Amino acid sequence: MHLLLFLDFSFCRCEYEYELIEKIVQHVTSVVPRYSIFLSFSGEDTRSFTGFLYNALSRSGYHTFISDEDQTSQSNVGVIEKSRLSIIVFSENYARSPSCLDDLLRILECMEMENQLVCPIFYEVLPSDLRHLRNSYGEAMAEHESVMGKDSEKVKKWRSALFQVANLKGWYMKTGYSK
Repeated sequence: MHLLLFLDFSFCRCEYEYELIEKIVQHVTSVVPRYSIFLSFSGEDTRSFTGFLYNALSRSGYHTFISDEDQTSQSNVGVIEKSRLSIIVFSENYARSPSCLDDLLRILECMEMENQLVCPIFYEVLPSDLRHLRNSYGEAMAEHESVMGKDSEKVKKWRSALFQVANLKGWYMKTGYSK
């Protein structure tokens, strides 16, 4: 039996960030014993949300590690490997960060090889943006290709990883007011 059955929950659209954080913590505590959790995110656009999520998980007794954009992805490898669960907060800027994309590759490798649990949070982006490389995700991959080359193996792996993670069940967070 594959541990990814844990991810079989419906998308949640919450009006407030704290409601989503509450639901995430409730879900995590109901299925994951007190293991280490790795939080992957990029940029100022989710720093507040990710900080609140980090604090909520830590208060619930989880050893929670947060990605550090100032460090190379190599420094996160050990933490990712030791974690039982990785929560990835995908936002507009996530794919612009090569270190975040390298962390994503390692997270998916651990999911396949170590049965690590992976929960994506789509923060003001849709899974289809990742899957089909639309909007900021398409722009970011084009930028990476212009730097690394059109046939870059690294960019191909990043594209594949984004497609793969977009097909996992996760949470959707939209802020602001709906029209």
